[in-house]
Amino acid sequence: MLEKLDLSKKMEKEIYRSEMEKLIPRLGKLQRKCKDLNIPVMIAFEGYGAAGKGVQISKLIQALDPRGFQVYAVKGETEEEKMHPFLWRFWTKLPPKGRIAIYDTSWYRRVLIDRFDKKIKKSELFDAYEAIRSFEKQLTDDGMVIIKIFLAIDKKEQKKRFDKLLSSKDTAWRVSEGDRKRNEKFEKYEAMNEEMLSRTDSENAPWHIVEAVDRRFATVKIYSIAAETLERQIEAVEKKSEHSRDRAEEEKEPKDNGKEEMKLTESILAKADLSLSYTKEEYEKKLKKLQKRIEELHGELYRKRIPVVLAFEGWDAGGKGGAIKRLTAKMDPRGYVVHPTASPNAVERQYHYLWRFWRSMPKAGHIAVFDRTWYGRVMVERIEGFCTEEEWRRAYKEINDMERNLTKEGVLILKFWMQIDKDEQERRFRQRQENPEKQWKITDEDWRNREKWDQYETAVNEMLVRTSTAEAPWIVVEGNDKYYARIKVLETVVKAIEERMETGGGKA
Repeated sequence: MLEKLDLSKKMEKEIYRSEMEKLIPRLGKLQRKCKDLNIPVMIAFEGYGAAGKGVQISKLIQALDPRGFQVYAVKGETEEEKMHPFLWRFWTKLPPKGRIAIYDTSWYRRVLIDRFDKKIKKSELFDAYEAIRSFEKQLTDDGMVIIKIFLAIDKKEQKKRFDKLLSSKDTAWRVSEGDRKRNEKFEKYEAMNEEMLSRTDSENAPWHIVEAVDRRFATVKIYSIAAETLERQIEAVEKKSEHSRDRAEEEKEPKDNGKEEMKLTESILAKADLSLSYTKEEYEKKLKKLQKRIEELHGELYRKRIPVVLAFEGWDAGGKGGAIKRLTAKMDPRGYVVHPTASPNAVERQYHYLWRFWRSMPKAGHIAVFDRTWYGRVMVERIEGFCTEEEWRRAYKEINDMERNLTKEGVLILKFWMQIDKDEQERRFRQRQENPEKQWKITDEDWRNREKWDQYETAVNEMLVRTSTAEAPWIVVEGNDKYYARIKVLETVVKAIEERMETGGGKA
């Protein structure tokens, strides 16, 4: 692919000026249109050292309103970034709806520079490619535009540019030792780039290779690629909007997402033995022992740099809060965070629904506890119509991909479903209403959700079947007896951490 490029392409100054006089206002207009339509855009610049990424980014932003974009220079990982999965720093740098993010090198650093420098093992390469493809598809399926630009020059041109930069003390700093090594072994690095381009070129996020020896030619081509890509997306969004309006007028009644027949052979929830219980004496004895063990293991997690995610879902009044309280009671508060998940706020709604959870993922050696999670997408958002059927059906794979990516990076994930029956829930609701100190825990919405118990049960069963994996399993906790439920959670966490300790640590 790269070796067959015609790098001799040039553009005369007069033609360049003529083209740019049309392209600059065109791109500025498209930026404004994307803002109006809430279309987020990511533009990733990759290519060889000294190919002109910085120059071309500077040229590109001349057409843009500076209030609507942000440029990220992606260098080696910071100490904080090293403590997280590699995609964490890009999830935290996504543009909100209507804005543009431009990356001077990107998430592809993992499979290019890091690979060349042997910072990533060959065995990790497949997982890195898989994570990147999943990352891009999740975003583009949600409406993100991803424009990937690869600037190509040959070995001779690169050496010439390096020599020019090195000839002046004002520019010599721009040529690193790594740049020189990659020039010396240009053919080897070129093969890595070839592999990267072929393995990550997709319909939803294609690569655009730009012949970059002549900078005027490259600038015009980049502008043209950006303009044409944004025009196609704007047209698609407008057509989709028209289709949605027409469809809404045709449909007299909304589809009930909770009552549809689910083709599953059995109910996972129905198998839970809710008669399981402990006496108070049994509970207190086990609790003391398990909390002491959790305290010990928490320190070991930190020393071995193992990140842990504990996700809690369940019926309203199912006992999530009580279980979390007992779980964290003896933990070092500097080493864990409990994230209570409410409906997304105005800022969070400007991003992919997984964005807010990626931002809260624990760094190596720490624990993140989620009181409700990303699974709201396939439960409350599904039942209440807060997302489309296409979106919640797509979410099963998106969630599985995210959790797979996290576990491949060394994160221990445990997901708890706190199961109670309908009668027990009603008893707890009424108990809360009658206790002045607990009345804040019960709302009208809780009673309304009870009316949709059967719909939620259908959704939960499907969620458990589709998203329980060996790496990130669901644990159904029999919760009619609070003592039993709390002990099961603690025992499960202790066992899982002990097993992880035996198999190895987290991020180095």
